[in-house]
Amino acid sequence: MTGKKRFTQGIQKRASWHIPDNQVTPESVFNDRRNIIKALGLGALGASLPGQVQAGIFDLFGEQKAQNPFVTQGLQYATPAKFVLPNPKTPEDKVTRHNNFYEFGTSKSDPVDNAQGFKVDPWTLTIDGLVDKPITLDLHELTTRFALEERTYRLRCVEAWSMVVPWVGFSLASLLKQAGVQSNATHIAFETLFDPDQMPGQKSRLMGGGIHYPYVEGLTVAEAMNDLSFLAVGLYGKTLPPQNGAPIRLVVPWKYGFKSIKSIVRIRVMDKQPPTSWNQLASSEYGFYANVNPEVDHPRWSQASERSIGEGGLFSAKRIPTQMFNGYGDSVADLYKNIDLRKFY
Repeated sequence: MTGKKRFTQGIQKRASWHIPDNQVTPESVFNDRRNIIKALGLGALGASLPGQVQAGIFDLFGEQKAQNPFVTQGLQYATPAKFVLPNPKTPEDKVTRHNNFYEFGTSKSDPVDNAQGFKVDPWTLTIDGLVDKPITLDLHELTTRFALEERTYRLRCVEAWSMVVPWVGFSLASLLKQAGVQSNATHIAFETLFDPDQMPGQKSRLMGGGIHYPYVEGLTVAEAMNDLSFLAVGLYGKTLPPQNGAPIRLVVPWKYGFKSIKSIVRIRVMDKQPPTSWNQLASSEYGFYANVNPEVDHPRWSQASERSIGEGGLFSAKRIPTQMFNGYGDSVADLYKNIDLRKFY
């Protein structure tokens, strides 16, 4: 099915966080790093490097075509006036070959290599807990129950690299409103599929980076209801490939990327703060809020700047300043006006 884009008519005002076309990360950067690491004899050295160095040292990767690739399909979507952005004119393999998805392995190239046989049909996403009307969506309903729209968002990884991705999906608030969030609710919990047969990283904590699976994440109700919080079912105009979180994932662009949980099977509305995977693993390094903040460093590296994936060559050291809330402060700063973001990082 060919993706078609429906444009709204008339004068359109761009959002304050509009991203120009020339800043959209070219997709072709997201390529397999494994072969280059082996060819350069850096396998053992790479394993000993800090995470931010591992994330930042390689930029120009050779392409590797996966066997029996997962098939994506075109989506129909609109571009509401407040989210009008130019269509990224970039090859999509940059965003599909550079991924953190430890359920499929801890290397950046493991997800694309190990996820191609991933099955998303049948699939169900359940919304329950403190709601008036629990909802269960099947695979078809994920792309048909709500009108889809494209939003191009910055993505900032806690490892101090960044990219720009055009997502297709619908607002998290629209789903929560249909379920009817009850007045005593304070938080929203998210859970990834647990299927070790399909996700080899889940077979043991050693294989999966030390994480206790299934992967879980959480937001406050106020964060979840913010207009920027997005449930993506596609990118680059097509359904999500598995390495990017098929068939549905969260995208919260003012937070570090690990908050944007992938392959979601359950959304639970709660009256207390839920546990989150990286916070459970290393609470001193990964807070519950995980807002992008250049003034609060990771214990092992600075967050003041980031390397934009797609710029420079193999050993490019080019960096750009990191923006507070990843540049979305106009839309989200009020959520934290009474919170010490150094203490509640």
